[in-house]
Amino acid sequence: MSKPTTPAAPVKVTVPCIDNEIVETLIQMLRLKNHRICQHSFQVANYAVSIAAQMRLPKEEIERIRMAAVLHDIGQLSVPNSIIAKVPYLSAREMSLYRGHCNAGAAMLENMEAFTEFIPYIRFHHEQWDGKGYPKRLKGVNIPLGARIIAVANYYDRFINPCEQNWSKTKKEAVKELNNIAGTVLDPEVVRAFINALG
Repeated sequence: MSKPTTPAAPVKVTVPCIDNEIVETLIQMLRLKNHRICQHSFQVANYAVSIAAQMRLPKEEIERIRMAAVLHDIGQLSVPNSIIAKVPYLSAREMSLYRGHCNAGAAMLENMEAFTEFIPYIRFHHEQWDGKGYPKRLKGVNIPLGARIIAVANYYDRFINPCEQNWSKTKKEAVKELNNIAGTVLDPEVVRAFINALG
């Protein structure tokens, strides 16, 4: 079994513009529903912050991306665990329900002013660089940068990073896999930043 890739070191920043009680409540709800999704959310947030820092984004934007990444799958509260457990092996009907989690997550936060700036990052984190993603089939730079960053972090943690169900991959294998989908599924500039952050 190959050695796992080394996670990019997170950068800690704090901006007192988010109601942390709301975030903690939402995360607790997600943890009670499915602890693996909750763990995945925090790992995605760490990777996303590393990418954003590598791209030298302002600290305030890094914090928005961190919060959006922590909550990027909050819409899965609306998806039955029986469907979540089958991903990616879903029927057309199940896939439709699952894909609804992006809009569901955004809808949960839309009336809270503190979350307004990063709701698009949650709504569009499954869009693809080539326009074949969901929910709006946005393409290229029409996808918000925060969503593109979360997409790379999400892909890495779900399909490349070691977990209970998958074999771990070496750094070389991980970089190759990311490069293979850069320019189609993922923003190539964001992929380069993440590879650099991995060191």
